[in-house]
Amino acid sequence: MHRHKEDPSGTDQGERERSDSADPFNPWDDPLGLGPLEAPQPGQKQESRLSGDGPDGEAGAEPLAAGATAEEEAARLKAEAEEIRLRCAAEMENFKKRLKREHDEQMRYAAERVLGDLLPTLDNLDLALQYGGKNEACGDLLQGVFMTRKLLLEAVAGHGLVPFGQEGDLFTPEIYEAVGVETRDDLEPGAVSRILQSGYKLGDRVLRPAKVMIHQ
Repeated sequence: MHRHKEDPSGTDQGERERSDSADPFNPWDDPLGLGPLEAPQPGQKQESRLSGDGPDGEAGAEPLAAGATAEEEAARLKAEAEEIRLRCAAEMENFKKRLKREHDEQMRYAAERVLGDLLPTLDNLDLALQYGGKNEACGDLLQGVFMTRKLLLEAVAGHGLVPFGQEGDLFTPEIYEAVGVETRDDLEPGAVSRILQSGYKLGDRVLRPAKVMIHQ
């Protein structure tokens, strides 16, 4: 006759098996870790194990809040995109204006070197008219020199080259170069008394200052 072997813990193996079979909960059947479900008591409303699943829960309000945030974010991104577009358009417009201005200046002063080389020729024509006018025998020759100078000045004026300098003008170092001083009773002190060499401007730029005498 075999004796029944007792468990050291004092629990019969049969009782342990009955206890295990009475508990239907298995942790592997509960991946969310919520534990066994309890039956609601009579008259008691069963609450959802997931917080916020009900109509008043936080999870139910999250889609609305998220939707409002998405609209605000979309509005912000749209405003930023519009600002970038306007800034790029302004930069492009400024670039076009600057490019046109540089192109106009380049075309305007492209012939500066050639026109500068013509200045000695104009100076010699001026000297011929200045000193040849004292000799009556050179009258017909001077008429031809005068016409040549006139035609040459008209040609270079079409490229923006114009002479400047006149007796009686107030001396300004930006456009005049003082060579010496002299006295004239009909002029105010500091006025240009005589033009020794005409000055020339190419557009708004002084290509060469005029050499003058100053009355003091």
